[in-house]
Amino acid sequence: MALNQLILLGVHRIRPYDAGITNLLIAPSSDPSFPSDHATASFAIAAAFLPHGLPRRGAVFLLAAILVAFSRVYIGTHYVTDILGGAITGIIAMVGVRFTYRKGTTADRFVTNIL
Repeated sequence: MALNQLILLGVHRIRPYDAGITNLLIAPSSDPSFPSDHATASFAIAAAFLPHGLPRRGAVFLLAAILVAFSRVYIGTHYVTDILGGAITGIIAMVGVRFTYRKGTTADRFVTNIL
């Protein structure tokens, strides 16, 4: 989500319902459309299972992420490219965490104590 906030500093895309392209099925949102936070979170979760040797769980979460992505377009809150951008930022975030997180460090103990 932090990566999305950085992107939002430079990209201010209006939502499709504000542009008159879609009919909104839920309450309107006040933040810009690109990238989709829902897609970012759901694709990051799905992608996190694959490097850990959990392909079945990864596939289930990937299916859920695809359904979330489809629903965001269907209800009129996002363009397809917002979803693609969110999926990409989620995967980038997962890869970043995967390569920087080290087990047994102070950060690891802090996070696992919270959980």
